[in-house]
Amino acid sequence: MQRRFLGLTATIAAMGLTAALSGCGLTGADSGDVTLKLVAADYDLTGGDTTKKYWDELTAAYEAEHPGVKIDVQVESWNDVDRKVAEMVKADQAPDIAQIGAYADYAAADELYSADELLSIPVQANFLAPLVSAGEMKRTQYGLPFAASTRLLFFNQELFDKAGITKAPTTWDELAAAAEKLKDEDVPYPFALPLGPEEAQAETMMWLLSGGDGYTDGSDRYRIDSDLNVQTFDWLKKNLVEKELTGPTAPGKLNRKDAFAAFSRGEVGMLNGHPSLMQEAEKKGVKVGKVALPGVNGKAKASMGVADWIMGFKQNGHRKEIGTFLDFVFSDQNVLKFAGDNDLLPPTVSAYSRMQSEEEHKNLREFLKELPNSQLPPVGKTSWAKVSENVKQNIGKAVAPGQSPAEVLSKLAREATEAENAE
Repeated sequence: MQRRFLGLTATIAAMGLTAALSGCGLTGADSGDVTLKLVAADYDLTGGDTTKKYWDELTAAYEAEHPGVKIDVQVESWNDVDRKVAEMVKADQAPDIAQIGAYADYAAADELYSADELLSIPVQANFLAPLVSAGEMKRTQYGLPFAASTRLLFFNQELFDKAGITKAPTTWDELAAAAEKLKDEDVPYPFALPLGPEEAQAETMMWLLSGGDGYTDGSDRYRIDSDLNVQTFDWLKKNLVEKELTGPTAPGKLNRKDAFAAFSRGEVGMLNGHPSLMQEAEKKGVKVGKVALPGVNGKAKASMGVADWIMGFKQNGHRKEIGTFLDFVFSDQNVLKFAGDNDLLPPTVSAYSRMQSEEEHKNLREFLKELPNSQLPPVGKTSWAKVSENVKQNIGKAVAPGQSPAEVLSKLAREATEAENAE
């Protein structure tokens, strides 16, 4: 799998190579005015129009510098955006650019430009290594990471103080011991474990990484029922669930949204969380502590990374104009503006370095620290959507009474292999 390292990308970016070296990213159109259609996801959690304003300001600045090219932006909610783009593509009305949740199906159908067909050398070389790998299909990058996030262990500092917990857990045993103390203080959810169908595939991956493994092996084949993964769910069931340390709602019925809401109400001692939860909980008066995810004998080998994607479609033939616009999108100014406004992490090395050093982003530094070595779900597999949905619906059974974690994981593994072979 292709890798890029921070030092290399920073060096290349610093060289200031021009777009002409890659043969991409040229300005303007060869035959008159061009309008690029962009469909983008709405990141405003309050129901406002901050995402629309972001794109309005960015496109106005771009159009002022690039006469002859217009950008028509359509912002859709996350509930609708992937479906609407799929419908447009099916109707042979693909947008030129889509900023959505997944790219693999379009790449597999040869409907997307690759990164090196679109971006100038400095821009393509500037993405963080884990995000490049996750954006690749068959060693070619099609998914351009638009925004990123990582996960940390969150804890309620006031509940920790009340329970006499003086040290944030760095191992599974320390986490279980802290949960016991929180239970003794009648905390409703000592450790919230959302394995319900809303987002269970993410919670599962965090625990698989903490246990030293993941969804796939070194050859990128599914290995959901590996020995380490089975050991992870055996531990969860025995040391958290069966000891009633995960709260009144069974993990398989607890959705992430409800767990996060309970944390913001002060009812959760610990859970795995992301930057948006930190901001929401602090607004409601929760004093949030956060540390890297604990592992079996120390810090987990990697945090789970998450990325949303932007991509260029071939249908309308606007490769040069799409490339020039995306070079502009990935300038530090634009990347930092979007990430900072939405409590997200930047996908590029140069913006990442600036965010680390700037005081206004200090609350994101723990998340930033985990990003360069994070691992993302196998989003480059066209089978992942089906496998992910299967995990969402069934992984909660692995810690349910009367169920065997090994048997549940084995069934998921068989069905994952079948899904991959069917592609």
